[in-house]
Amino acid sequence: MPTAAESVSLSALLDPALLQAARAIYRTFYEVHPEEVQRPIGVALDRFSLRGKLIFAAKPILLPRECFVPFNQIEPTGVR
Repeated sequence: MPTAAESVSLSALLDPALLQAARAIYRTFYEVHPEEVQRPIGVALDRFSLRGKLIFAAKPILLPRECFVPFNQIEPTGVR
C-alpha cells in the first residue's frame, strides 16, 4: 500500500502540465549536453511554478512543494 507521500506524487504525475514541464526540462538538458551518457532518474518539479531540475541520485530528496517525475514517465521505453 502506498504511503501518503507516494499517493500525492502519483496523483501529481497525472497532471499533464507537470509531465510537459518535465519533458521540456529533460529535452533542454539533452539538447545542451548531447554527449552526456548518464541518464537522469527523473525530474524534481515545483508543483506551482513548474520549475525543476534533473535528478541523478538514487534517492531524491524533495521539498514540500515538489513532486518527482520518473524518467519512464518522461520518455517512452527504449529511447536514448
